[in-house]
Amino acid sequence: MRKTLITSILLGTFVTGFSQNYWKNSTKKTAKVILTNAATKEKLQDKGLVKFEKMAQPKETDACIFVDPDFKYQKLIGIGGAITDASAETLYKMPKAKQKEILEAYYGKNGLGYTIVRTNMNSCDFSSESYTYVKDGDVSLKSFSVAKDEKYKIPMIKEAQKLIGDQFTFYFSPWSPPAWMKSNNSMLKGGRLKDEYYQPWAEYYIKFINEYEKRGMPVWGLTIQNEPMATQTWESCIYTAEEEGDFLRNNLGPTLWKNGYQDKKVIIWDHNRDLIYQRATTTLQDPETAKYAHGIGYHWYETWNNKSQLFDNLEETQKAFPNMFLAFTEGCKEQFKMDQIYDVSLGELYGRNMLNDFNKGTALWTDWNVLLDETGGPNHVGNFCFAPIIADTRTGEVHYTYEYYYIGHVSKYIKPGSQRIGNSSNRAALISTAFMNENGELVTVIMNESDKDTDAYLWIEGQAAKLSAPAHSIQTVVL
Repeated sequence: MRKTLITSILLGTFVTGFSQNYWKNSTKKTAKVILTNAATKEKLQDKGLVKFEKMAQPKETDACIFVDPDFKYQKLIGIGGAITDASAETLYKMPKAKQKEILEAYYGKNGLGYTIVRTNMNSCDFSSESYTYVKDGDVSLKSFSVAKDEKYKIPMIKEAQKLIGDQFTFYFSPWSPPAWMKSNNSMLKGGRLKDEYYQPWAEYYIKFINEYEKRGMPVWGLTIQNEPMATQTWESCIYTAEEEGDFLRNNLGPTLWKNGYQDKKVIIWDHNRDLIYQRATTTLQDPETAKYAHGIGYHWYETWNNKSQLFDNLEETQKAFPNMFLAFTEGCKEQFKMDQIYDVSLGELYGRNMLNDFNKGTALWTDWNVLLDETGGPNHVGNFCFAPIIADTRTGEVHYTYEYYYIGHVSKYIKPGSQRIGNSSNRAALISTAFMNENGELVTVIMNESDKDTDAYLWIEGQAAKLSAPAHSIQTVVL
């Protein structure tokens, strides 16, 4: 035994005091390696077993990934992606066999292991047109209907739910209230929710939850507003940190509780990492507001094309709010071009973000559209983007990008309920994270984004296995 004092405050899920050496009661001396390698075009390829042998103090010349199972941090809620209008419309334009293939690729037993589904309440940019669920001026919401969603979106969500089973975790986000509730009289280009509609808008969330749950889709949670600081050419609505707090404290929170929805996980912010600390510390400074919140959501768009992506802001926010979970709620590569869908850089964008996000305390990770067509849409304002799977609706062909495989290195092997454990790399070129699944499996993911092949040791409490980390590769080691 060795004494390990866990002083981290992330999520309150840690142990303190004496803990067993990982190897003492373990018969595991080999680990399975799964590799994706751009040079050889291998994708999630089983590379067989590596053996662990005794290794005392590593040399400074040894590239190493250090993992320590005694140090335990946040638990994983799950990983998934958004089923938007665009994703669902694209799916049902494909031949039935391809529809099944795509659904299985994400949610089936041999798929990516997705358990998280996010969707849009009212239209978003990835809808074919702007829409709401009520008639203009209907303050009482008597005309509320989700009939539009029943054509594409609800059927796809229910198919995903069927494949996911009991771990189905479903949440939603609004991009904009109806135009008549807003200061600019438009769902597009920002504007603010008028004061007199704060309560009717809170009731709108309840209507949405009721209608979806009536159809057999339990709602796990919701974000208050998608990107509340972005005035977009598409559906958008502006809240300051104080306004978001006022709406949660005075309207949305009490209305959820009054309707028996105290268990719904409310996520604030739902925008970029750049302002996450300021937003959280401002919105949640009042205990009467904070009691209605459960998580702090964020996106990556402030610096998505910059390798320095403000990950430290997540850690600082988590330290300030150890009882809130961090949720990556959206991210994608913008500016779609069909001739770039097989670039490895798409996967590396995801790998870099996922591994760093988890290392900084993130407990839930949600990609943006799970599926888009050959245009990077449909999108009613021309904001075309990449997705892990691109479906060519002209030919019926399904394209799997490197995004799909890099996400899979995490989501296929690190399961909901797993706990992040101590992990460190001694080379800037190697990014890694490590989790312990509930069944005792230890999973380490290692990415080499550099142009140089590297040999590295996976070192765990005096035992090490030698690995090859090719240039532009990602691998998962399951022990």
